[in-house]
Amino acid sequence: MADADVSPPLTLAGVPLGVLDLAPIPDGSSAGAALRATTDLARRTEALGYSRFWVAEHHGMPGIASSSPPVLIGHIAAATRSIRVGSGGVMLPNHSSLVVAEQFGTLEALHPGRIDLGIGRAPGTDQATARALNHGGPDDFPQQLTDLLGFFSGQWPDNHPYQRVHAVPGEGDAPAVWLLGSSGYSAQVAGLLGLPFAFAHHFMPANTLPALDLYRGSFRPSAVLSAPYSMIAAGVICAGDDDRARFLAGSSGLSFLRLRTGRPGRVPSPQEAAAYPYSDAEREFIADRQSTQNIGGPERVIEGLTALIKQTGVDELMITTQTFDPADRLRSFELVAMAARAR
Repeated sequence: MADADVSPPLTLAGVPLGVLDLAPIPDGSSAGAALRATTDLARRTEALGYSRFWVAEHHGMPGIASSSPPVLIGHIAAATRSIRVGSGGVMLPNHSSLVVAEQFGTLEALHPGRIDLGIGRAPGTDQATARALNHGGPDDFPQQLTDLLGFFSGQWPDNHPYQRVHAVPGEGDAPAVWLLGSSGYSAQVAGLLGLPFAFAHHFMPANTLPALDLYRGSFRPSAVLSAPYSMIAAGVICAGDDDRARFLAGSSGLSFLRLRTGRPGRVPSPQEAAAYPYSDAEREFIADRQSTQNIGGPERVIEGLTALIKQTGVDELMITTQTFDPADRLRSFELVAMAARAR
């Protein structure tokens, strides 16, 4: 794709729009097809002017193919030209800090100025799978994070055991580091370290404003930032009209219900979701989750996202969309882009 094919940067209410993707695996499809669809989505959203394309780390989930962000990021970065590509995020307790520094240092060396390393504290999986990953735990996170930043900078306190350990690539090839969170813990750490902060509004909306307030209140200027810089991810399903969007949203609603009730699987079709025999409690559960998402035609979605940006005062907004058909996912991003440019 030639640079001339890329649209000007896409913004809404004055802030850049980015993409968070989980490489969802539809029922009847495969992980390979899901990963190819994610790569195609990255190419198209780059052409539409979206600023970032992040992939998440999840393990042991039949409906999500993004278990290895560094591998997928390298593939996507090689398939695109200008969009920033990163992790939303790498779950640091699952990994050695040195290995993460080497992986993302390699990515930054290959694609300078285009790689984002979003760091999370949760394992991104169930307890048994977390044990199988067999590294650290949430309690080890502060030391792991300190070590990771040390491997990128090459600067250690006197007599530190890693003084003579070097991440190559990594040292001198640091990506942009973000801290991710769904509670106040990482918000405060990000503020104290003077790092940019990204909050998972799409699945923990009740904590969004308190976490952002905590981040801003605890912020200390650093060599990275002189002032707080925040981003949130919002759930979106945009279609030609509200009814069509609600129909498509049935897939993610049923998928999330099954996950929360211990029956994870691949993403069901909207037809299957519409025919599912929900109990009253299950309908209420899905309705509550979808009440904080932006589901509808372009006008409704843009109004909701604009209000969210103004309410939170964030510097960037990421959109995450899960549908059964990758074509509907792509169409949702296209409709949002067209509506945002029409503002």
